[in-house]
Amino acid sequence: MFGARCLLRALRSCASASCPRHKPSAKLSVRDALGAQNTNGERVKVQGWIRSVRSQKEVLFLHVNDGSCLENLQVVADSSFDSRELAFGSSVEVQGQLVKSPSRRQNVELKAEKIEVVGNCDAKAFPFKYKERQPLEYLRQYPHLRCRTNVLGSILRVRSEATAAIHSFFKPSSKIKSPEENFFNVPAFLTVSGQLHLEVMAGAFTQVFTFGPTFRAENSQSRRHLAEFYMVEAEISFVESLPDLMQVMEGLFKSATMMVLSNCPEDVELCHKFLAPGQKDRLEHMLKNNFLIISYTEAMEILKQASQNFTFTPEWGDDLHTEHEKYLVKHCGNIPVFVINYPLALKPFYMRDNEDGPQHTVAAVDLLVPGVGELFGGSLREERYHVLEQRLARYLDLRRFGSVPHGGFGMGFERYLQCILGVDNIKDVIPFPRFTHSCLL
Repeated sequence: MFGARCLLRALRSCASASCPRHKPSAKLSVRDALGAQNTNGERVKVQGWIRSVRSQKEVLFLHVNDGSCLENLQVVADSSFDSRELAFGSSVEVQGQLVKSPSRRQNVELKAEKIEVVGNCDAKAFPFKYKERQPLEYLRQYPHLRCRTNVLGSILRVRSEATAAIHSFFKPSSKIKSPEENFFNVPAFLTVSGQLHLEVMAGAFTQVFTFGPTFRAENSQSRRHLAEFYMVEAEISFVESLPDLMQVMEGLFKSATMMVLSNCPEDVELCHKFLAPGQKDRLEHMLKNNFLIISYTEAMEILKQASQNFTFTPEWGDDLHTEHEKYLVKHCGNIPVFVINYPLALKPFYMRDNEDGPQHTVAAVDLLVPGVGELFGGSLREERYHVLEQRLARYLDLRRFGSVPHGGFGMGFERYLQCILGVDNIKDVIPFPRFTHSCLL
């Protein structure tokens, strides 16, 4: 209380005195303001949305957030600033002095000299209420507003950091990002993969990748599928073995995850605490262990010997279903596991023939992870011209002129976010989920 009275006197003194003109206030994000080293009354301007209002007899407290971080900036003002427009959800611009806070709850606070309401918000009509924690299913009804909640804000900041981490992973080795956005005067179609374009680029640059939206017309409303999602795809020349390819896949997962954990720990902690208790330990378990490797044939034997009754009976030659993938990960101690060498009949023409027998397989690999199932899918590519002679002419040209052994993979970005955050439904890790019979935005 003593601190509030001292602060009040300082606020009124500044408001009543005919102070000389000050230099323009420096505009800061909430994150930068909270991390400021200079708290000796530097004049700053902060813009954002009100997260809470607490009015006392002589002092007004606002918590303001602009999406740059999870933590709010406390604004302290004279009670004369109080008005009905200062409500939960309203957008404001606050100018004042950044000072050290007397409270243990925060290091700094903003001593307001001017508060401008930029946009009003009717708190009663607003679908989200202060201090109410709504389930993700409820938030999904408001795709245009849900990013203003703490949980979606955290997920989307993690998404942004993970995007930067993926680019950072590929950047050091001078890898080339293959562009896929073009404007044509001829009919064009939505891509389901950039792999074949990457193979073209890999004929000139040894390591290439692309990261962008992908479209699949899957009639599915499962927790793992979307009609539009983001894919990380890479193609690497002079790769002659699956272990070399798997090393890159494991490196990408661990490098990106460590960068996310390092750069936005508060956001990850919020997701682990409220959405997936125990996920922190599970994630640490994944990161500290080497990923396991089993063949498709070994996977089928494990499934056939399982005491669990599966909806889809496992048989050699059939694809793995989600229930099979999750069982295999659990069987392997909840460590991500590579499944390699799939039946030739299951996979596309461009995957390299292992020329084995009697069970004919190709050099394909899927990475299965806890809670999600398949996260990565890749293979060595069939670079031998004579094997592909009956295939596409343009594809064959890539084998006729300077062909090299190569391989690549794709990772579903939203499934990656599900894996590291423990989010159960894929629709909650993308800003605007689009799926069968639903395209709200």
